[in-house]
Parts: sequence; C-alpha cells; structure tokens
Amino acid sequence: MKKLLTVVLLTLVIEATSQTKPVKIVFDVTSADSLTHQAVLRHVSLMATAYPQSSFEVVVYGSAMPMFVKGKSTVATAIQKLEANPKVSFKVCEQTMARYKVDKSQLVANVGTVPDGILEIVNRQAEGWGYIKEAHH
Repeated sequence: MKKLLTVVLLTLVIEATSQTKPVKIVFDVTSADSLTHQAVLRHVSLMATAYPQSSFEVVVYGSAMPMFVKGKSTVATAIQKLEANPKVSFKVCEQTMARYKVDKSQLVANVGTVPDGILEIVNRQAEGWGYIKEAHH
C-alpha cells in the first residue's frame, strides 16, 4: 500500500510539473473564415495567460491574409492586445502578400513578415515547436 501511494504521489508531481514546463507552439492559419481568426486568438490568449513562460507564433498564409490587413481584419484589436506580450508573435507569408498585392504598410501594426509561411512553420517544428492547424468547425 505504501508503494502504491508513493507511485500515485510521484505521478501527480510529475504531471503537475510537466504542465508548468514552458512550451513553444506555432499556429497555422490559412482560412478566410473570421470565426477561425477569432478562435486562434482566443486560444493564444488563453494559453499565453495560463503559460506565461511559453512562446506562441501565429503564421498566416493563403486565404487568411485579410486577418492581418488594416481595414479588413475582424480581429485587429485582439491582435494588438496580444502583441503587447513579448512571447506572442504574428507572421504573414510574403509570397501571400505578393499574391494579394498587399504591402507591409497595409498590415496591422506589429505583424511581421516571413519569406514563406510554410517554411516558417517547418523551421519552427525543426526547432522543437509544437504545431496546431487552426480551423473552426
């Protein structure tokens, strides 16, 4: 019985410790659906609050381009609130920008650019970042 109690307590300690370990997560957003845009920002906001030592990056390409464009974004205010957190970043694919004829001056403030959104995600994964494909159902 004493061994069983020790194993249970040890398991609980390990689980509690593992949940506080900082993580790095990259979110992949390609949908034009504003509900998807809202969902990813909600997820990042909640996770950044719950895990303040963790890092989060939202990478947008393809049809999600309007998410980061001034005057078209339905989530610009939420992006600005999250951008104040140095552990949260937003990146948009420069190839997508060229296809949509969007230049950097048209982006929501503090949104960065990367040459290739897919390659950015692949590189983050190679660095050990977790991956979330964001979609609203």
